[in-house]
Amino acid sequence: MNKPVVFLRIAAVLTFIHAILHTVGGVFGRIEPGAATIAVQAMKANQFLLLGHVRSFWDFYRGLGLAATISLTAEAIVFWQLASLAKTEAGRVRPILMTFAIAYAVFAVNTYTYFFVGPVIVEVLIVTSLVLAVSTAKPPSESF
Repeated sequence: MNKPVVFLRIAAVLTFIHAILHTVGGVFGRIEPGAATIAVQAMKANQFLLLGHVRSFWDFYRGLGLAATISLTAEAIVFWQLASLAKTEAGRVRPILMTFAIAYAVFAVNTYTYFFVGPVIVEVLIVTSLVLAVSTAKPPSESF
């Protein structure tokens, strides 16, 4: 098995683990008593009409959390599929992988800024795996 494939499989598994932990610990995680419970109660209690639907900030919080889970899961699947493609076309997936690597680096900065260090570690490992996949993938050969 060639190196880009291995690094992409690692990125896929890490991204799927990230999706699971985000869902279990974040979206459906236990809300601690005290200030967190009071904040959630306020988010749920204050509903408003938006584009013909009654919503609360809790609805947005939960919905965006699930959207992140869906995106992370889809990205894990895409990384796995790109690994299969990299077996024969490693050079052609390089631009796609760099796009994801840059996005995950920005994602890590955002996570560090607004959340906490746990997910940042996983995101940095994903970036590292993607950059290693790019660096070990042969560029496409020139055809004349």
